[in-house]
Amino acid sequence: MVQKARIRLLSNDPEKLENVCTQVKRIAQRTGVRMSGPIPLPTKRMTVPVRKSPCGEGTATWEKWEMRIHKRLIDIDADERTMRQVMRIRVPEEVFIEIELM
Repeated sequence: MVQKARIRLLSNDPEKLENVCTQVKRIAQRTGVRMSGPIPLPTKRMTVPVRKSPCGEGTATWEKWEMRIHKRLIDIDADERTMRQVMRIRVPEEVFIEIELM
């Protein structure tokens, strides 16, 4: 039975997230292992309402600040050679990666 690895990627910058996904894709194609994904998961939106006036006087006008967290899921067959190459990928600070062996 082949061991599988589930890679979860989270980021608030979608371009850097896609960059890491393409690197994982290239590794899977080069080593010849089966891969499914990247599967886009629902984007999490965090909204913070902020009052425009700093002193609190005047009309109550509000701004909304929003941060979006983009998620991707990749499943690959985990042989030793492939996993070593995946672990060597340079991941930017904005991208969080989680690897789970099943």
